[in-house]
Amino acid sequence: MPQPLAPAVTADIALHCDDEHGRPMAFIATFSYDVTDPYAVRVTFHVPSGEIPWVMARSLLARGLGEPAGDGDIRLSPGLDENGLAVVRVDFHSPEGRLQVEVRSGDLLAFLGRTWLAVLPGEETVDVDGFLAELLA
Repeated sequence: MPQPLAPAVTADIALHCDDEHGRPMAFIATFSYDVTDPYAVRVTFHVPSGEIPWVMARSLLARGLGEPAGDGDIRLSPGLDENGLAVVRVDFHSPEGRLQVEVRSGDLLAFLGRTWLAVLPGEETVDVDGFLAELLA
């Protein structure tokens, strides 16, 4: 059964890391989910040099809340921050470098919960005919 169209789900979430001098810093990333691409979560880092986009599997993000996940460009693992709060450590790898951040688990869970209201896990569908028509147009 096709999924009903729902508005995109977005959330601005604080990411915490150390700068190049080892000083703690935080910045905002926008997490977004669109039912027309139900397997993906887009993350846009808002940094002084501009916006940096990443795409990851929604299931990878969910798995990373409870256990180490990922073995490629994005690796996640649950943990506790210096204040004992639950976080997910996310390690992004690219040819240009590496970024390690901590995200509060509650923030990720709240975002994912809203995506699950839009499309339940396991009920994702992709319009292959529409995709092919667009590709061949």
